[in-house]
Amino acid sequence: MATEETLVPPDRKPRKKAPLVAGGLVTVAVGVAAFIYISGRGKENTDDAQVEAHVSPVAARVSGQVKKVLVQDNQHVKVGDVLVELDDADFLVRSASTHADLAAAQAQYHAAQATLELTKKQVESNLAIARGGIAQASAVSGSTQSQIDQAKADVAASVSRNSLAKTEYARTKKLVDSGAVPVSELDARSDALAQSEANLAAARARVSIAESNRSNSSGTTEAARGRLLIAQAVPEQIAVVAAQVEVAKAKVDQAQSAVNQADLNLGYTKIRAEFEGNVSKRNVEPGQLASPDRALMALVDTREEWIVANFKETQLAKIRPGQRVKIEIDGYDGGKLDGKVDSLQAGTGSRFSLLPADNASGNFTKVTQRVPVKILLAKQLDELRPGMSADVTVYTAE
Repeated sequence: MATEETLVPPDRKPRKKAPLVAGGLVTVAVGVAAFIYISGRGKENTDDAQVEAHVSPVAARVSGQVKKVLVQDNQHVKVGDVLVELDDADFLVRSASTHADLAAAQAQYHAAQATLELTKKQVESNLAIARGGIAQASAVSGSTQSQIDQAKADVAASVSRNSLAKTEYARTKKLVDSGAVPVSELDARSDALAQSEANLAAARARVSIAESNRSNSSGTTEAARGRLLIAQAVPEQIAVVAAQVEVAKAKVDQAQSAVNQADLNLGYTKIRAEFEGNVSKRNVEPGQLASPDRALMALVDTREEWIVANFKETQLAKIRPGQRVKIEIDGYDGGKLDGKVDSLQAGTGSRFSLLPADNASGNFTKVTQRVPVKILLAKQLDELRPGMSADVTVYTAE
């Protein structure tokens, strides 16, 4: 039976190595930590980064049926290349109609201008005629007054001669009654009296005629003055016709705008590339209906690409524009790429999301936010594509 001494295990020498192993591990850990600390100083790194480029959706600017699709997926196109053609029959008809309306408006405008020039000449001519009519009516009125005066003078002379003829007739009659003169002398005096009375009646008739002419000339003068007043309204008449010219000009401008819009719409039936790039995500086939609210394809500009790196807000203290950057692209095996920090976004990514977080409602849990940093590549590479993942290191100590 074993004794108590045999039950106690003897001391083992290997156990004396445990403190040495532990110390070695601690030393290695401290060394690794020191290496990580030293190698990480002056740098900020993130693997939350991707390649970006200009990606523009291509859509029709007018609604219409697709007639031809002239590009394929991933095809390289240049500025102005036709990507899609729409049926332009309706647009051709509309363009022809607007051109006809423009021609009609221009004809009306030219007619209004001619009317304005004719009106200017007519009103000037009418004014001259009216002034001549006033002068003529005044001359006629003066001549008529002279005739009246002359006729009245003739009446006075006829009255005097008639009185003399009456006196001589009475004297001769007394002499005939007394037998001093023959009867034939009385007959002569009687004829002279009758002639003087006839002359007096004629003179009085001329006075009546002259006065009647004066009344007529007064009416003529008033009519001439009326025509002069009408002719003197030259500015108003010209203003009316000039307003008609302005209306015609406005219609020409309106028709020209319609022509411009119709021609633009006709040109929009050919959908062209706005910049050089590659066709992507083509979603159009002949026969379908295209509209401005539906993208037909996307156009990727591969001539200019950059990196967007999403750094934690705790990493931004020393990141500044212009700092050197090393970039590793997962889909590119040509080694690290050089770049530089271009700018920092003016807000975190969550702030510009579709539904920004509202920390004022509910229970608040602090989450470290990320801020997009734009990094420009020192060299553009054809192998890069938007959306590729990247690992970015910014050298903040330089």
